[in-house]
Amino acid sequence: MSFKAALEAGQDVPESWSSYMSVVYNGRKPPSIGSYDAEKLEARAREVTKSNPSAFLYVFGSAGSCSSDRANRKAFERWSFIPKMLVDASDRNLETTLFGVKYKSPLLLAPIGVHGLLNKDGEVTTARAAAKVGIPMIMSSASTRSLEVTAAASGNAQRWYQLYWPRSEAITLSLLARAKSCGYTACVVTLDTMCMGWRPYDLDEAYLPFMHGIGIQVGTSDPAFMATQGLEARPDERIPYPFDPAALDAKRAAGDEHEIQMKMLGRNWSREIHSGLFRTWDELAFVRKHWEGPLIIKGILAVDDALKAMEVGCDGIVVSNHGGRQVDGSIPALVALEKITANPVIREAQTAGKFTVLFDSGIRRGSDIIKAIAIGAQAVLLGRPFMYGLAISGEQGVEEVVRGILCEAEITLGLCGFKSLDEIWGKREAVMEKMELGYFSS
Repeated sequence: MSFKAALEAGQDVPESWSSYMSVVYNGRKPPSIGSYDAEKLEARAREVTKSNPSAFLYVFGSAGSCSSDRANRKAFERWSFIPKMLVDASDRNLETTLFGVKYKSPLLLAPIGVHGLLNKDGEVTTARAAAKVGIPMIMSSASTRSLEVTAAASGNAQRWYQLYWPRSEAITLSLLARAKSCGYTACVVTLDTMCMGWRPYDLDEAYLPFMHGIGIQVGTSDPAFMATQGLEARPDERIPYPFDPAALDAKRAAGDEHEIQMKMLGRNWSREIHSGLFRTWDELAFVRKHWEGPLIIKGILAVDDALKAMEVGCDGIVVSNHGGRQVDGSIPALVALEKITANPVIREAQTAGKFTVLFDSGIRRGSDIIKAIAIGAQAVLLGRPFMYGLAISGEQGVEEVVRGILCEAEITLGLCGFKSLDEIWGKREAVMEKMELGYFSS
């Protein structure tokens, strides 16, 4: 039943993402996350983690001066909507199709590591929230829970796997086989972290969870990796929460064999996935050969690299600068998206359903989603905000962040005079006006 027909019949209007606003108002109480505003959400997450500030800063921090992170967010201000009036946008939806699968929205949870720094159950909590809301979670290779346990928590929901590319072919094959066997339908290979970026927030505290065996649980649950260590795989290893590196240092100094072993495993897993060995385009053929589903490469900012991705057989790319965490002074991801989706070869492949362009880095609000889609992205990845929700109130926090941002996105779509993403996709000049950078800054 349409929105208008429901009103005339005196019935409840059809449920949509924007229905969440009525739920909030009718509930007459503030959200558990404190605020739907991005800046207040971040401040609240900082507040609730004040007894463990390094955990917050690990998520919050970026490379160098954090200029790339700031520029990512600033770039959205260059585009202003041109709302159109007297258009019947009463019935709206945010549905999109990716790799032949229809999704309720264009939003995916970005692959972020070590959720267990912010929540006792880590990625399991996030997976449950994503499944409940109905959006895919992309599980990181730097997770604090295993592939299998996280998959079980997400039930029948769509889920993707992000691969930090190991040096060892045997370990790579093992990870891909495990991901396939427990229902991860797409593989996202991150290319921009062949070595870790210069991150002062973490360096100032010498804070690297992996060196304590935290965030290596995809590795410790992997038979191929653990065989190289002379150990059995640990299907559901749990990390200490909250993570206290000083306490673990003290245990090792006192001869604690488990903690000594975890430090060794952390070092060796890092040598696999963040070794400093830089891969080449030719080597990507190995992953393509051994992954049957959609293969997406993440970290693409150059038009030439996007074209190369098509040439070597990738199904899609994620335009991303890793949330500003790898290169200080990087081109803003949204500017890269503008250039990549303006390329006629890429646009033709997108239109023909032969190539998919996703966007990551800088999404903070529902209006950001609409802008990215209008520029030419087919879906977007949400990063830090859902992690802040996880830190504040766990599963409910993640759910509130996601529902809030999608509610705002659908409302923005309608108020601009459109009913679906198909009406705005790639039509940046019809939907928006490009302004001077910083026009809306305070």
